[in-house]
Amino acid sequence: MKFERSNILITGAAGGIGSCVARRLARSGAGLLLTDFRREPLDELADVLLAEGVRVKAIAADIGAAADRKALAGAALDFGVDVLINVAGINPFGMFQEQSDTEIEQAIAINALAPMLLCHAMLPVLSQNAEAHIVNVGSIFGSLGYPGFAVYSASKFAVRGFTEALRRELADTAIRLHYVAPRATQTALSTDRISAMNKELKVATDKPEVVAAAIESTLRHSRREVYLGRPERLFSLLNSLVPGVIDRFLHKQLTVIRRYAMRRPGSAEVSAHQAVNMEILGVEP
Repeated sequence: MKFERSNILITGAAGGIGSCVARRLARSGAGLLLTDFRREPLDELADVLLAEGVRVKAIAADIGAAADRKALAGAALDFGVDVLINVAGINPFGMFQEQSDTEIEQAIAINALAPMLLCHAMLPVLSQNAEAHIVNVGSIFGSLGYPGFAVYSASKFAVRGFTEALRRELADTAIRLHYVAPRATQTALSTDRISAMNKELKVATDKPEVVAAAIESTLRHSRREVYLGRPERLFSLLNSLVPGVIDRFLHKQLTVIRRYAMRRPGSAEVSAHQAVNMEILGVEP
């Protein structure tokens, strides 16, 4: 695709990955419609891009709200959007039994239901183009269920399945579906506990710029699915072919995972984890 001819809607644009995607696609010549729940960092990003001569518009919105999705779709039609990139999400790290109903519901709502509903609202807009694209950002954990990330994995499994099914449903239209699965990435979602656990388990992490580059490449070359990290791709493949092997491997890591994932009532780590999720959801901690 030709980025200089495209207008792209990016959700979660004020976040670590979303802002890197915006900057990278702006350098490629795309027009940008940016949205995020957090108005201040969103406006700051838009101002920087405007000063660089980018055609950009920022709309603070909650993609989990029907009225905001409708408003976004209307703005996308006016802006001439032909590409939707669903980046927004949260990462509720912790042992499933210790998580509240609210945390579980929020993760599924933000990570899975909201992008599905936004795709639904955007299909009439995208279908007016001779060529259109949807990129759903998932996770390696969308193919590999991982202890301490049960709800997150479930939400990303849903995104992967939805993308695959909708790709096949729209195969005879001008809309192309793409799925990008990052591995561990250095953003605000990777809390101190997650980062410390990854370091102890020797889990490789990427900078958000790496994910942004993968998203750009996915669109430029119209790649169907992209999984970041060679070891992670191998693990995902083995998990689909011989899951018992992965079961045994992860069983050996359980002691370490539990040490970081289990909550300590009143601890600073728990408060920080909850605060990050609430900030991303636009909820006061």
